[in-house]
Amino acid sequence: MHKSTGQVPASPLQGASTWDDVRFFLAVAREGSLSGAARTLRVEHSTVARRVGALESGLGVRLFDRLPRRWTLTREGDALIEPAERLEREALAFDRAASSTANLHGTVRISAPPVFASQFLVPLLAARMDRWKGIDLDLHGEVRTANLHRLEADLSLRFMRPVEPGLAARKVGELGFRLYAAPAWRERPEADWRFLGYGDSLNDVPHQKLLARLAGDRPFVLRSNDLAAVHRACRAGMGLAMLPVFLARPDEGLVEMEGAPLPPPREIWCVVHPDVRRSPRVRLMVDLVAELIGENAAALA
Repeated sequence: MHKSTGQVPASPLQGASTWDDVRFFLAVAREGSLSGAARTLRVEHSTVARRVGALESGLGVRLFDRLPRRWTLTREGDALIEPAERLEREALAFDRAASSTANLHGTVRISAPPVFASQFLVPLLAARMDRWKGIDLDLHGEVRTANLHRLEADLSLRFMRPVEPGLAARKVGELGFRLYAAPAWRERPEADWRFLGYGDSLNDVPHQKLLARLAGDRPFVLRSNDLAAVHRACRAGMGLAMLPVFLARPDEGLVEMEGAPLPPPREIWCVVHPDVRRSPRVRLMVDLVAELIGENAAALA
């Protein structure tokens, strides 16, 4: 009779890879290229290639066909997508649960629109450093929306109410926009006005739609998804732009174009995953950010 040794049979992954290798596999499968996966994971593309290669060696199968511009899943790789995503969900749930049990010491990742993060939020946080001692802030200024289910951030500040299911959202303020320009534009006839707009991804936001109606047949000489670039172009006299009040009002190189129609304010939402919200340090930063925005509501509107 065979006597059990008490050892658990090894899986193909044991000793050959880790959850990290599977994470790299999923990123390449979703993005279709090393460069896309590297951007998503914020690593070098050589790291992605090495980790996927390690997974393939450990499993003894080829997961991707390496084409000049794309990596496509082999039949074996496609068969592993579903179990890999199941593993991802379980790993992320574990990480969120672990984060919720942590104390006030550790990292809190905040995602926010870049200029709002750098020009508005950072100076206010610097003035209240005594409130978040022991916390290391990892602040990501990014135009895209961070995926909180995948722990890309603990706390996300957004200018619209979230539509993803399963997230906890709290409205913390409103952001006003006005029409601004360099002072010389006040002396020029309205028929000669030129305009500065945002990229296609923001065509449907209220202040951009209002600016398009205001411009009519008059030209847009610059469009950019970078608010800092639009601000600098406006300050340099390139044209008129709808800018957030917190950025343009303190700028002595700009004037508000009086009489222009006002767009409705954009709502500011603080969004977290419910699992992460139980973390004391995340709760502290959510409350502090909401407090700072509330105290400075006049500067935003």
